[in-house]
Amino acid sequence: MSKGIPKKHYVPEFKQMVVETMREEHISVREAMQRFKINDHKIIERWERIYLEEGPEGLAVERRGRKGGGRPAKLSKEVEEDLIAENQRLRAEVDYLKNLQALVLEEERRQRGKRR
Repeated sequence: MSKGIPKKHYVPEFKQMVVETMREEHISVREAMQRFKINDHKIIERWERIYLEEGPEGLAVERRGRKGGGRPAKLSKEVEEDLIAENQRLRAEVDYLKNLQALVLEEERRQRGKRR
């Protein structure tokens, strides 16, 4: 599709009619393209997949544009404080374990030194 030409938008009722016609009359995607004047077979294939997976309601879901995005929702003050406290506790635990490991290694070096 070239720049400046907007993509065509099909209403959910039309999408449903195309897919149901294909299923009821056992016509191919190519035949549906000709009958309903749709230029891209991928569009119809996508509609059919959505119809089979989600039902006719799935055809009404807007799927264009980027997913998600934006800022994540704000946490409540209580949850934020709990996370900060847990983070501080975990940092203290990591520091403690590092110091303990250093002491154990130092003690092992001393023990090896005495044996020689």
